[in-house]
Amino acid sequence: MRIDPALLRYEQVEPGLVIETGGITVTEAHIVAFAGLTGDFYDIHMDDDYARDLGYPGRVAHGLLGLALCDGLKNRAPTKFAAIVSLSWRWSFAGPILVGDRIAARITVLSKRLTRNPARGIVTMSFDLTNQRGEVVQKGENDLMVHTSKVDEGA
Repeated sequence: MRIDPALLRYEQVEPGLVIETGGITVTEAHIVAFAGLTGDFYDIHMDDDYARDLGYPGRVAHGLLGLALCDGLKNRAPTKFAAIVSLSWRWSFAGPILVGDRIAARITVLSKRLTRNPARGIVTMSFDLTNQRGEVVQKGENDLMVHTSKVDEGA
């Protein structure tokens, strides 16, 4: 198996590594498309008046949309992992993401460990997803299985 040499393998990742992602502006189209994909047409996501009655300035993006966009930001970050699969997410929804918000993530590697397979390791990262005002709107952790350099040796 050939892995892009620009991707970080397990041995190249150390706890404390911080990655700042680019940003993305959340649009009405994102929310409507996500609602169509998931079937979640709950009023807070689809009806500005309903959201305003709850004290928000307008409709609120789905929490899981924020998580999905965060994962996409990670995958487009300037530093990328030689990822195999996400194993788990532990996630909190700390504040609303509104139409027009520009979100970005700060990723910090917390720990890493090898698996029984010498060609694979697991990296645990923390995420702070912030809006354009620097407010944390979501946060959590992700366990990501990544290739080790053994994959290049055919282990």
